[in-house]
Amino acid sequence: MDFNSFSKFIKSLANDAFPVLGDSFSKDDFVTINLSETNTFLNSVDVSSSAKLSEFVSNHIQNQNGKVAYGGYLEVRNIYKRSKHFNSQALTERNIHIGLDLWCDAETSIFSPLNGEVHSFKNNTNFGDYGPTIILKHCYKSEVFYTLYGHLSLQSIANLKVGMPVVKGELMAVLGDASVNGDYPPHLHFQIIKDIQGCVGDYPGVSSKADVEFYKSNCPDPKLLFGL
Repeated sequence: MDFNSFSKFIKSLANDAFPVLGDSFSKDDFVTINLSETNTFLNSVDVSSSAKLSEFVSNHIQNQNGKVAYGGYLEVRNIYKRSKHFNSQALTERNIHIGLDLWCDAETSIFSPLNGEVHSFKNNTNFGDYGPTIILKHCYKSEVFYTLYGHLSLQSIANLKVGMPVVKGELMAVLGDASVNGDYPPHLHFQIIKDIQGCVGDYPGVSSKADVEFYKSNCPDPKLLFGL
């Protein structure tokens, strides 16, 4: 299945998908946020500080009369400059975000949007990394794909086993805070992955410019699944 067909396939599942933050939020509760290098309002924010960035995000949500800020797919972000995890070599700097971020309170419940099973899980402890992460495997209409949930709490991965079934709408995790989630304001990194490429408990969520065309084809815009 090529990129366009896979994107259409993911979009076709939207009516069947359960909201990843649950059904207690309405669409009016979601507001967009721009954390890209083009947002000049971020020039006055120390984005290397999770506390300062959290204050910026919280104020944005409040000013927009929302409860959850979302966005980030294919954003070029300066925030990753703080971590060697994304900048081991200047020529391969990774600063293009390839998932969807949902910024909300720590301990917010995370639900499985589709039926599936636990593919893998891991606490990715590099500075600026995902922290506790779950990857689910899904099989729909003979198509196999994966969804990734990053920046969770430690308890979220404490009792998991590979192959455990997960039912659509099932409470599967809660969000972690900056002490465990890679030092970010609380948020969910959600990503759809066509080919998991042998990865276990982890998959790149930030791309270099050189690799972004591949990741765009392998990881379509998650908003297709949620109708955002």
